[in-house]
Amino acid sequence: MVKSELIQRSPLRILEKSINGGLGKGNIAFVASKKGVGKTACLVHIATDKLFRERNVIHVSFSKRTDHIISWYEDIFNEISKKRNLENALSIHDEIIRNRVIMNFNQKDIDITQILKSLEAMIVGGNFKADAIIVDGFEIEQMSFDGLKKVKEFAKKLDLEVWVSASLKKNDLTFDENGIPYELADLLEVIDVLITLKYDEKNIRMDVVKDRDEIISQERHLFLDPKTLLIMESETL
Repeated sequence: MVKSELIQRSPLRILEKSINGGLGKGNIAFVASKKGVGKTACLVHIATDKLFRERNVIHVSFSKRTDHIISWYEDIFNEISKKRNLENALSIHDEIIRNRVIMNFNQKDIDITQILKSLEAMIVGGNFKADAIIVDGFEIEQMSFDGLKKVKEFAKKLDLEVWVSASLKKNDLTFDENGIPYELADLLEVIDVLITLKYDEKNIRMDVVKDRDEIISQERHLFLDPKTLLIMESETL
C-alpha cells in the first residue's frame, strides 16, 4: 500500500467524521481512561497519522524517560506499516520523524505558563510551525479550569490543536450516566472533544462522549486492538 492510500483508509478518518471533520485548530481534545488502558498508544497513533499527512507535531511528555515515548512511536509506525503492507516504509519513517519534536518536562518543577512559554519558543523562536500538540502524562488533578483556558487561548493564538491524556483514578464511580468522567466535570466547559477508553475484558472501546456543545447520547466508537493498541474500526473477536 502506498502512503496516500494508507492515509485515506486510516480509521482516523472515521474518528474525524464522528467529530464533524476533525478537532480543528484552536480546540482541545481529552482522551481519558484509567491507567494502563491505552491513552499513550492512542495519542501516538493520532500523532503518527498527522505525521503521515505531513503535519508538524510536538509531543509534550511528563514521563521520566523520553526513550519510552520514542519507542511508542516506533512501535505504532511499525505496526501500521506491517498491517497495511506499506511500501517504502523505511524511507517514509525517516521522512516523517523530521516533523516531530518531543519535549520533556518534570511537572513538579514547572507550571502551565512556563510550559506554554517553552512551546512558543520552540514554535516561534525555533521556527517549528506545529499543527498539533500532544500532551501526555500530565497529572490531570493539577490542571485548573483557568490553566486549561490558558492552553486553549494558546492554541487559538498559534493556530494549532491540542490533544491531552487524562488518567482517571481507579474506582467504581468513574463515569456519570452520559459516560463523562466525574474527574473532568469541572473542566468540561473548556474541553471541545472528550474521548474515553474502556476495557471490557475483551476489547478496548474508544467512545466520543462530548463533541463541542453536544453530549453524545448514542455510541460513536472505534476500538483499540488489545495486542497492538492500534485504533481500528471493529472489535477484535
